[in-house]
Amino acid sequence: MNIRDILNSGELYTDGGDGLPEERMKGKALAWQYNQSHPFDMDLRNDILRRMFNQIGENCWIEPPVNVAYGSHTVIGDNFYANFNLTLVDDATVTIGNNVMMGPGVTISTAGHPIDPELRLRGQFSLPVVIEDGVWLGSGVMINPGVTIGRNSVIGAGSVVTRSIPPNVVAVGVPCRVLREMTEEDKKAFS
Repeated sequence: MNIRDILNSGELYTDGGDGLPEERMKGKALAWQYNQSHPFDMDLRNDILRRMFNQIGENCWIEPPVNVAYGSHTVIGDNFYANFNLTLVDDATVTIGNNVMMGPGVTISTAGHPIDPELRLRGQFSLPVVIEDGVWLGSGVMINPGVTIGRNSVIGAGSVVTRSIPPNVVAVGVPCRVLREMTEEDKKAFS
C-alpha cells in the first residue's frame, strides 16, 4: 500500500514523502492568500478556493480565516457556508455535501494519534470524514476521524463528535449524542 492509500485507511503512517510535504505547503500558502484577500475581490477568492480544494461547488462562501492541512484532500458541494475560523485537518479525505452550513470555529480532523506513547512514536492515523447534504454544524463543533454526519442533521454548538450521527436528528454534547429526531414542530418555529 502506498502512503496515499494509507492516509484513508486508519493505519499508522508518517507523511514525510511522496510529495506530501509540498502538497501541505501549497495548501497552507493558498489558505494564507485567501485569508489576506480583500473582501470585495470575489473573483480572486473564488479562484483561490478552486485551487485550494480538490473540488468546490457553486455558491460557496467561506469567511476568513480558514486553515487546512492540505486542502487538496477536501471535496465541497454546492451552497456551502462556513463562518470564521474553519479548520480542516484533511490528511484523509473530507467530503462535504450540498447545502451545508458551519458556524464559527468548526474543526474537522481526519487525523489522530495512538493513545500508547510507543505507538505514537511510529506515526499518526487518519480516517475519512463525511458531512452529508443539508447538515448544520454549530459554533465550535469538533468532528473526529472516521465520522459521518447524516443528511440534514444539526450538531449543537460546542459538540465533540466522536462517532457517526444518523440523518435527520439534532445531536449535542461532549461526546456528541442524538438528542432527538427532527419533527414537523421544527418547521413551525419560523412559519
